[in-house]
Amino acid sequence: MAEGEMADTEHSVQPGQLSVVSTATDGIRVITVAGEIDLDTIEPLRQALDVPDLPQPRIVVDMHQVSFMDSTGINVLITAYRALTGAGGWIRLAAPSEAVMRTLQVVGVDTLIDCRETLHHALTT
Repeated sequence: MAEGEMADTEHSVQPGQLSVVSTATDGIRVITVAGEIDLDTIEPLRQALDVPDLPQPRIVVDMHQVSFMDSTGINVLITAYRALTGAGGWIRLAAPSEAVMRTLQVVGVDTLIDCRETLHHALTT
């Protein structure tokens, strides 16, 4: 790669920061998150998950670059799940790291929100 170029799926994120990039694939909003999800960094993710005017909104949160998530992230995901399913849509989590998956399992979010091993699997219905 030439100087200054980054791979499409990699983000350079400093510790304690969060990068949130929103795109669309086949009518599904894909939110790629990188960094740490906590009280100090949550706002960009909260905003990306807010889809008040979409009929039957479908969202995949690509979490393969999330290194840490606390209860703030759990609460935002649960709030999004309720809003999206209430609007006839859905949310899926793609490729959470082992540490993040463990957090999701400890609090039972993995039984509420569909967690898939890869982004590809999360995008296929």
